[in-house]
Amino acid sequence: MASDKLPDLAEKYKDIPFDDSRVLKYKESAGWEVLLKTAAEVKLVDSEIRALILEMADIMYAAHGVGLAAPQVGHSLRLLVYDAGAGLQALINPHVSKEKGEQYEPEEGCLSIPGLRGVVRRPTQIYVQALNANGHPVRFKARDFEARIICHEVDHLNGILFTERADPKTLHMLTPEEQASEREPAE
Repeated sequence: MASDKLPDLAEKYKDIPFDDSRVLKYKESAGWEVLLKTAAEVKLVDSEIRALILEMADIMYAAHGVGLAAPQVGHSLRLLVYDAGAGLQALINPHVSKEKGEQYEPEEGCLSIPGLRGVVRRPTQIYVQALNANGHPVRFKARDFEARIICHEVDHLNGILFTERADPKTLHMLTPEEQASEREPAE
């Protein structure tokens, strides 16, 4: 997928002050070990789950992210939120049933490992089954950037960090200047 097809993230976050303090950081935050465990299935979609979805959305947007899994905020539950450019989506107990194609860009990063980037091979198309925020079953096809986000977040639900899937030769830290520019609102 060409980078020019990505949503304009700088525009999306221009009025949102950067704050990633509520995201668990790998090997840094208390309770970070939840990032390496398989998350539990959500048994009941109730007001607590819907409140967690809203909280996770707030945390994701404040951290200028495009996806966030419940383990990244300390909840070992099979729940994720994302925004691939078309607005907030929540998936409960998601399952990727089929994958097609390959994509290698854009580089991936992770809110739980700030500043680290690497190339990860992901499918260009996936078929997803899940529950939505109201507990209703949904089935859909996701492509390109949306497929990448969902696969990354489902990996979190399975205790897998992107570093385990990345080409090790491509892993690199952003410079302090690059990290700062990601956090600053667009001019």
